[in-house]
Amino acid sequence: MHPILSPIPMRSASAPVSDARRASGRLAQNAVASSRPMHRLTRSAFAAAVAACLLAACAVPGGVAEPVGMGPTEARETVGRLLPQGTADRAGWAADVYAALAALDLPATAENLCAVLAVTEQESSFRADPAVPGLPAIAWKEIDRRAEGVGVPKMAVRAALSLTSPDGRSYAERIDAVKTEQQLSEIFEDFIGMVPMGKTFFASRNPVRTGGPMQVSIAFAETFAQARPYPYAVRDSVRREVFTRRGGLYFGTAHLLAYDAPYDKLLYRFADFNAGQYASRNAGFQNALSVASGLPVTPDGDLLPHTSGAPAGETERAATSMARRLGMSETAIRRDLERGDANGFEMTSLYERVFAYAEQLDKRTLPRAVVPRIDLQSPKITRKLTTEWFATRVDERYRRCLARITAMSSQ
Repeated sequence: MHPILSPIPMRSASAPVSDARRASGRLAQNAVASSRPMHRLTRSAFAAAVAACLLAACAVPGGVAEPVGMGPTEARETVGRLLPQGTADRAGWAADVYAALAALDLPATAENLCAVLAVTEQESSFRADPAVPGLPAIAWKEIDRRAEGVGVPKMAVRAALSLTSPDGRSYAERIDAVKTEQQLSEIFEDFIGMVPMGKTFFASRNPVRTGGPMQVSIAFAETFAQARPYPYAVRDSVRREVFTRRGGLYFGTAHLLAYDAPYDKLLYRFADFNAGQYASRNAGFQNALSVASGLPVTPDGDLLPHTSGAPAGETERAATSMARRLGMSETAIRRDLERGDANGFEMTSLYERVFAYAEQLDKRTLPRAVVPRIDLQSPKITRKLTTEWFATRVDERYRRCLARITAMSSQ
């Protein structure tokens, strides 16, 4: 099932991706690297621990955490000056950006502020619910695709959509007039809840999967809200909160920054925002595995297929081919690969042994993170775009933002 609107990271056919994984539903497991003996930490892992303290204020056990980053007044003023000319309600945007970081225990450093602003500018140009050109045609195409997929005659679907919806218009009339993802999502919610065919046709799942100013995954937001209390009063549902400025910024910031990852560049978080949390770390492992095994392994960030009963993918086949050389059983290899959706995979025996073997074999240090190689596909895209394209564009915006803050501070 494909999202109607947002670019879809398309991986190799051997590694189909679940909604939650593709939409970055990987939540950090809060594993503490320092609980292991220091000699087990690689230099990159140690650097990641230092970076984690910079991204999130390090609390003092039994005491009050020392504030890190800008205070609320300075942060809001800084964001207000960084927003593009013509942005409506600059004070509101500045307040919500700072509130998102504060609610997630992330300091308002120049790096964090610019990371959030860069993604938001890339995804929506600072519009909470941006209009999508040609959205009615996109919606009808998706409806026809789903009808064909479940064997429902198009005529029957059109008849159901001609029924009057809760706002007095027919569903078809509302679809013809739709301009934003939020409007389309609400149409589908009404249709799923009110029309018997809706539940069958959409399997009780709204096909609009992303939304808000950062185009964050709704699946991620719903899962994250279960793991960590949402700081605002929920108006109707988490889904609808995503389409608000405050909710979209909160969940988007969480998706971007609120997880521990062994990265030395924010570029990899930007790639993860598109491909899924930890995708860049996993792509780095896949690159090393290809070197070690001599087999082709697409660095797409998915270590295992996410379809139940699917055969082993490239990554698992390459890893099990090395079982004897790694001194691991196939069961142990599978167990470690299953940790690829969470923090701590880089501390597993499989990860450490693959990198050690590959680097000894190739006589060079291999990168611990690689931007995943994924093609993006969406009805809105008319040219070839990739996760690398997305991450690079956001990183360019991020660096310009940092340069502006530096210039502002020198004035």
